[in-house]
Amino acid sequence: MPLTIQTNSATETKELGKKLGQLLKPGNVVLLDGELGAGKTTFTQGIAQDLEIKGHVTSPTFVIAREHKAIGKGPALVHVDAYRLNTLAEISHLDLASDLEQSILVVEWGKGLVNDLVTEPIHIQINQFVDNEERREFVISADESILEGLAK
Repeated sequence: MPLTIQTNSATETKELGKKLGQLLKPGNVVLLDGELGAGKTTFTQGIAQDLEIKGHVTSPTFVIAREHKAIGKGPALVHVDAYRLNTLAEISHLDLASDLEQSILVVEWGKGLVNDLVTEPIHIQINQFVDNEERREFVISADESILEGLAK
C-alpha cells in the first residue's frame, strides 16, 4: 500500500528528500514521476543534502545523467533525467547498472524505462495542486522499511 505525504513549500519538499536520503543505501533506485515543475529536482536536492554530495544538484535535463560524489565516505548520487529517452537501448547506453552497487540512482521520468535495474525500485509520484502552486502530494511505493521510516 503506497504512502501519501503532502508538503507545502520547496523547503518541506527538500526536507522530505533528506528524510528519504537517510533511509537509502547504495544500490537503491528512486524513480520520480510528475509534471514539469512538480518538484522532482527539488526533492533530489534534499536527498543530496543528506548524502553530503559535493556541489549543487541541478536538473540533468540537457546532460541526461550527472554523477555527484559524496564529500565523505558515503555513496555517490547518480541523477538521471529520462524525459528525452524513449527506448531501453537509449537507457542501456548510459550504463547505469555498472555503478549501481556503490551509488544511489535517482531517475526523473524513469517509470517503465529503468525498472529492470532492480527488483524493487522506490517509485514516487509527485502531484501538484491547482489551488496552491507550493503544495505537493507524494505518493510513495517502496519496501515497507522505507515507508515506515518516512511515516515517522
